[in-house]
Amino acid sequence: MTEPLPIDEALPALLAALGQRGMAVLQAPPGAGKTTRVPLAMLAAGLPARGRIVMLEPRRLAARAAAERMAETLGEAVGQTVGYRIRGEARTSAATRIEVVTEGILTRMIQSDPELPGIGAVIFDEFHERSLNADLGLALALEIRSALREDLILLAMSATLDAGPVAALMGDAPVITSAGRAYPVETRWLPRPLGPDARLEPACTDLVRQAIEETTEGGILVFLPGEAEIRRVEAALAHGLPAGVTLCPLYGAMEFAAQRAALSPPAPGQRKVVLATSIAETSLTIPEVRVVVDAGRARRARFDPSSGMARLVTERVTRAEAEQRRGRAGRVAEGTCYRMWAKGEEGGLAPFPPPEIAAADLTGLALELALWGADDLPFLTPPHPGTLAEARALLAALDALDARGRITDHGRALAGLPLHPRLGHMLIRAGFTEPAARLAALLADRDPLRGAPPDLALRMAALADPRKVEADTPHRVDRPTVERIRAEARRLQRAGSGRDAGLTLAQMAALAYPDRVGMRRKGDAPRWVLSGGKGAAMEPGLPLSAARLIVATDLDGDPREARIRQAVDLRETDLRAVLGHEIRTREVCEWSRREGRVMARRQEVLGAVVLEDRQWPDAPPEALARAALEGLRQIGLPWSPAARRLAARAALCRRDGADLPDLSEANILTTEDWLLPHLTVRKSEADLKSLDLVPVLQSALGWEGQQTLDRLAPSHFETPLGRRVPIDYDGEAPGIELRLQELFGVTVHPTVGPKRLPLRITLLSPGGKPVQVTMDLPGFWTNSYADVRRDMRGRYPRHPWPEDPREAEPTTRAKPRGT
Repeated sequence: MTEPLPIDEALPALLAALGQRGMAVLQAPPGAGKTTRVPLAMLAAGLPARGRIVMLEPRRLAARAAAERMAETLGEAVGQTVGYRIRGEARTSAATRIEVVTEGILTRMIQSDPELPGIGAVIFDEFHERSLNADLGLALALEIRSALREDLILLAMSATLDAGPVAALMGDAPVITSAGRAYPVETRWLPRPLGPDARLEPACTDLVRQAIEETTEGGILVFLPGEAEIRRVEAALAHGLPAGVTLCPLYGAMEFAAQRAALSPPAPGQRKVVLATSIAETSLTIPEVRVVVDAGRARRARFDPSSGMARLVTERVTRAEAEQRRGRAGRVAEGTCYRMWAKGEEGGLAPFPPPEIAAADLTGLALELALWGADDLPFLTPPHPGTLAEARALLAALDALDARGRITDHGRALAGLPLHPRLGHMLIRAGFTEPAARLAALLADRDPLRGAPPDLALRMAALADPRKVEADTPHRVDRPTVERIRAEARRLQRAGSGRDAGLTLAQMAALAYPDRVGMRRKGDAPRWVLSGGKGAAMEPGLPLSAARLIVATDLDGDPREARIRQAVDLRETDLRAVLGHEIRTREVCEWSRREGRVMARRQEVLGAVVLEDRQWPDAPPEALARAALEGLRQIGLPWSPAARRLAARAALCRRDGADLPDLSEANILTTEDWLLPHLTVRKSEADLKSLDLVPVLQSALGWEGQQTLDRLAPSHFETPLGRRVPIDYDGEAPGIELRLQELFGVTVHPTVGPKRLPLRITLLSPGGKPVQVTMDLPGFWTNSYADVRRDMRGRYPRHPWPEDPREAEPTTRAKPRGT
């Protein structure tokens, strides 16, 4: 007789919906029993009528645990009616009707045979976690059900997800809700927020000790972001624990035996403290937990399309995650939840974590879409186009996609490997050798030498002989990680075969990371420019800090300049041997701001890395001129007074409606045809500063434009005596300066421009001093001249001052002495 669970009440409605519609969404809180009850209930009800039930779990531990729990309910061994398949391990038989798998395995099933023979139902458990594989799996399953298998039963099960959008995606599938059963949980917050300098591990250690002292019953489940934090808190708690309290870490990379220890009931009289990652939020049953300590942090993979790098970031939990964790304290009895933040901080928590498809590396997804042959699948959250484009560019560099974006035979082989396409590409090209398999497994796993210098060769040495590395260096080797990597390497080596290409470690790394080949920058600091265009750096004084060429296999993803966590020294001959087909010759003619001149170079490049750089002596004149133009744009045009007057004349006419080109600096610098013919022999800043702009402006005006300009806005005013006086067009109005006597006899004020603007005339005394400014010469003769005459006659008696200047002859001469 099995123990009643809250989900039991919802099972009749769920089974009816699946029988009638073939699809449904089940909402049930953690602890309701959906993972282990629903597949068995479907099987008992004859759903599906034919074929087995495949249930997806986001984690290997959860898949194995769910299968074992269901088999135990049936009184059978795992592998009979209920089995499981996870990476590297399978427990199934011909009698298996319920198969629990990790999410990526369903994708492989679909891509191998889209009709899914022998499968009658697919259950997506914990769909609220929105893993990339689950989103892809559901999208593919919906396509299959629509086009090939109308009888395929699909069920999405979730604890916290808003079911409406999922149900709509599934053709308005019925939503079944289970209220669940939860005992009251008292929430206790910190009295005040942690300070900005507070470290997570000491604060969490203190809070766990407080929880042990203040509660007396049940196990304590502590949520931490990752293995490193778990180990540090475990070390801090190991001393001074009360008698009868034991510590059990729980994270995905642990050996299964250690995971079992964390999931098993405590010994009589013992109290267990489980230090876990988010793996313990759902799916898993940890017996007798009545206290939760939530450190308030979660670790997520983030992908930056601008850098092409993914990185794990530690972020604050969301409200949904915090409630999931809190609920673990109320599954078996009343419980207590300690939150490592103040109550007032909860308003700043995001409601839900982002779906993985919105934040992760999409290279694997892009490869699956290419293999499927379409990318318009019904995704709950469509992939970001920019991130998807970055992923496809990488696949093209790995020879997985052809020039039209279609999958190649090599790409099909990559899709069949349980590896990131980078690592699969390296493994195939290396011939599935033991070193290649070990490198692939190493790069896919966690670092077995945490805290060691960023030397990939040292990690490979640790895989080969951990004792020797520990004896020769001060670094500790993580033995469980090494054993796990070795086991995975053996499995990968069995996945294929090929000719041993005899590649070095650096060559294999370059095959996997063609966009992370780094060339050291000039200067003392260990900084590199990567072939993908980004920058990377490491601490000085390390074994690799002087390397000219490296391959960076692990970076922190900082978009400005990534910190190198793992790399290997690379010889240029080795690089050319494996990536020579990607090396291009380019001819670069550009303006160097640093040198202040045109630089013409012929270069060999791998992406942004310049492997060889030499002079380009026969650069074409047009290329030289374009580079000089860029320099001119940086230093500005060398305006002479004559050029400024010419441009000002044109500007006046344009303002008044004349059809003349814009001779402003901004327009001159953007109209290449005007400048380029004058720049072919100008290579330095001094050459550019000596450029005469007048011919440039004249060629821009053309012959007709110059004629129009001379007619409407002449450069000079011709006096009655025939003298040419330059017109100044830079002021508020065009103007001239000349002696007053030179305008005797002029009765019409001179004008310029299409609108016949009056010139601003500055009338000078015989000594060259301004005596009057006028824009109405006839009015000056009538109204002001008499006063000027009285004043000037006394100062300049030898110069003519007629009573009526309009009738006098213009002159610039004084009277002869004695007259």
